[in-house]
This record gives sequence, structure tokens and C-alpha cells, in this order.
Amino acid sequence: MPVEAVGEPRCLVWSEPLPPGQRLVKGWPVSHYGPVPRFRADRWNLQVFGATATGEKYSWTFEEIAGLPATTITTDLHCASGTTTTGHEFHGVPAAVLLGLAPPAPEVTHVMAWAEYGYSANLRLADFRSDRTLMATHHDGEPLTVEHGFPLRLVVPHLYGYKGPKWLRAIEYMTQDRRGFWEERGYHNIADPWTGKRHSYQEDEGE
Repeated sequence: MPVEAVGEPRCLVWSEPLPPGQRLVKGWPVSHYGPVPRFRADRWNLQVFGATATGEKYSWTFEEIAGLPATTITTDLHCASGTTTTGHEFHGVPAAVLLGLAPPAPEVTHVMAWAEYGYSANLRLADFRSDRTLMATHHDGEPLTVEHGFPLRLVVPHLYGYKGPKWLRAIEYMTQDRRGFWEERGYHNIADPWTGKRHSYQEDEGE
């Protein structure tokens, strides 16, 4: 169990290793770019488009998303700003379920996750397909709060948090990589916290 570190009331001492440059903090800090959107159930849907295997666009209402097979994971979250929070329980639809319902074309290598107000985050298909990647509707047994992404938040536990947009609205299948919102603004294209690489100037060739 964590204990408070002397002189740092918001930080904790943790017995498990943290990614390089990360510090443990209490709670679940709210962090996002832009305003918090208003949810309108009659206007909301989740779309899959781009290089689908059928060439078609797919769409689900929130009620349909809530009826899909779901699972629960427990994970830590790592922010590129240097904070880590632990023990989050997320419940929602695995990304693998979406890939099964709306298969990508064989040549797809990446996806773009689109959120409200045009926010985007690019992911390698392998990262999106991970059995730990989740489109979350609940956190710690309760529906997500709007500040934390209600009605739908992409959770990619093994990458920095900017790869998991709140207020998820669409997944675009891509046959070549294209940078998302923060990646265009100097953040690392892969976002693996265990490498400690946060910025685009740290990228190796091919990343």
C-alpha cells in the first residue's frame, strides 16, 4: 500500500516500479484540452470509418454501445506531464470487440481515435488491438463523470494518457500513420511510458 511522502502531500511512495520520470499522486487529476462537452443522447453516436474491410461506415448509438460485450480491467494511468495514478478499475467494451464488428482492411496499420471538438490521437493498430485497450463507460463501478470522459473514454493502459481520448466519437482506420493532436504539437508518436520518451525530438527512425 502507498504512504504519503514527507513534505509532498500530493505524492506517494510506492513499492512497485514506476516508468522513468513518473511520480505517484493521489486521486485522479482532471486534465484535458478545451471545454467539457454536453452529452445529448439523441445526437450521440460512435462511428468507425476509413479503410474498413467492407468499405462501409459503421455507427452505434450509446444504447447499442452499452449492449455490447464488456469487460473490466484494473490499471495504472501514466500522464506525459510526469504523474502516475494507480488502481483504476475501468469497465467497458474491449477495442477487440469493435474490430470484430467493423473489421479493418488487411492493409490497415494505424487508427485515429477522434473525440469531441476534433481532438485526435493516432495509435498503431497493434496498440488499439491490445486485449487491455478498452472503450470505457464506467470507472470504479460508477458511470464515468463528464470531466473524466462520459459517455465514452478510450483507455490504452500501456501508453501515455494522451493516447486515450475522453469523449470518444469515432475510430478511423488508416493505411499509413498520421499524427494526432498532441503528436502534431511535439509529443512522442508512440507514447510508451516505459521508454521515458515524451517528445517528438526523442523519436527513433520509424517511430
